Amino acid sequence: MTGGGEQEQAQAVRTMFGAIAAKYDFLNHLLSGNIDRSWRTRTAREVERRIDVAHPRILDVGCGTADLALSFSRAGAVVGCDFCQPMLAIGREKISRARVPYPVDLLEGDALCLPFSDAAFDAVVSAFVLRNLANVEKGLHEMGRVLRSGGTLGILDFAMPKMPVIGSLYRFYFTNVLPRIGRWVSGSEGAYTYLPQSVQAFPPPERLRELVRSAGFNRVEFHYFTGGIAVLHVASKER
Repeated sequence: MTGGGEQEQAQAVRTMFGAIAAKYDFLNHLLSGNIDRSWRTRTAREVERRIDVAHPRILDVGCGTADLALSFSRAGAVVGCDFCQPMLAIGREKISRARVPYPVDLLEGDALCLPFSDAAFDAVVSAFVLRNLANVEKGLHEMGRVLRSGGTLGILDFAMPKMPVIGSLYRFYFTNVLPRIGRWVSGSEGAYTYLPQSVQAFPPPERLRELVRSAGFNRVEFHYFTGGIAVLHVASKER
């Protein structure tokens, strides 16, 4: 989408996540069997291996309730941005209770127009955000713009498993069971129907790897988590 379509889609996503913010963390852990915690931990580990400075400045794009930002707080100062204020409010409460070695600051910001100067960060990361953007390519270019030359990109998102048995079972759960549980717990009619639709429409890992390269990154690789339910893309910005 472009123009007005992008704005309308962004507003719809903002409204949807605002409506489920209070139940968001609980449902993430419930619907994933708590595996989402390990996905974020592994993401932090893989990205940190690539960072080449001792005390990096890290940006979490679409930080939501700050789970990924907190995972990175052991490595350096983290700035999280999101355009959904109810999510940010929960994230700030969570940070206030956490004991973090480096500061974690949250602010409002749109992933398609990040409120930061060029080359401001040593690492840019996101979790379960990219597929929600009205323009994936534009989002990748914005991440690259605020990342310094040689910096590290980490993108974690859902995918559809390719293994026949796992794929069939997961598709049934994802399209039939998950939306019903999500609707019942959150009270939202659309959010957990949107989730499987957005994942199925999202570029597969091989295609996303090419989009990341086209946005000015090299050393692009991806890692399957839990049989391909989630995929982490890691890359470096070209020098």
